[in-house]
Amino acid sequence: MKKKLWCILAFWGLGTFMVQAQQWTPEEQLELFGYCEKGLLMKELGISEETANKIGQINYWATLQKLKIEANTNDTFATANEVNQEVLKKYKTLSITGDRAKGLISRMNATGCAITQLRYNKSYDTLTKVQLVAAYKTKFRKKIIDQLGVNGRQADMIIDAEAWKQKESSIVAQIAESDFNRIRKSVQLNKEHEKKLVLIDLTEQQKIQAVEFFIQNQL
Repeated sequence: MKKKLWCILAFWGLGTFMVQAQQWTPEEQLELFGYCEKGLLMKELGISEETANKIGQINYWATLQKLKIEANTNDTFATANEVNQEVLKKYKTLSITGDRAKGLISRMNATGCAITQLRYNKSYDTLTKVQLVAAYKTKFRKKIIDQLGVNGRQADMIIDAEAWKQKESSIVAQIAESDFNRIRKSVQLNKEHEKKLVLIDLTEQQKIQAVEFFIQNQL
């Protein structure tokens, strides 16, 4: 369910990475693949987790080769295009060919997705969680009930979860954008928020709407 939620958010255009793209290490890029592209590829291509992991390893290998080319230490390949041609051969062993394979190469170094995002509103820093909950309820409680089709108790729990997320986000936001730990913490935060939404007994559609609601509506 969690993978489904974040995949749908990404497809809806909510997966645009909000911080500037960084030059991550090959190992960090592989970790990022696990957070983002892996689940999307399993859904898009109808492949197993094992095959998706193999794609990640191929991409990791390609990244290492291209870095060696940049450093003039690659004794096997002279250009990035040569590496890409070898990547296509490796994809073919996984029965991924043609436009699908070329599309994977173009997405090899994706910068992020919905679950890696940190949606942080600095203007909320002056509010305690209790104050933020109260402000949310005053302005948005009825709107949440009407738009999401939930009851009052569920609306209150959605608001409490979002207020918690905002206050935790202010802590994560102190980590430099150039530090990959910011992405790791953002993933942990978003997963924990997802767990809170699960406890509210919402449908998949309502969970998506709950996340989207606070993206579109600010105090």
